[in-house]
Amino acid sequence: MWITDWTARAACRNADPDALFVQGAAQNRAKLICRGCPVRTECLADALDNRIEFGVWGGMTERERRALLRRRPDVRSWRDLLETAKEEYERSVESDEEELVAS
Repeated sequence: MWITDWTARAACRNADPDALFVQGAAQNRAKLICRGCPVRTECLADALDNRIEFGVWGGMTERERRALLRRRPDVRSWRDLLETAKEEYERSVESDEEELVAS
């Protein structure tokens, strides 16, 4: 399920914002904040769709996001793409869980 009010649920909502706008090796520490975030996908889609240039968003640095945008110039809406992928993944997990219960 896609979460539209993702900022209220973000793992970083109570973190120091400066911790996500760092350079160099500090970016790897910033990305750790995103690792278990329940709205990581929504955050990343927003950053990609809005071409946010600075900071760690959705577990990706600005350099990683730029590289992704260059590799996929055909994507018009990252939200649509990632929302569809997330829904397909969730359906496959549910299906796998149902198979485990049935066996």
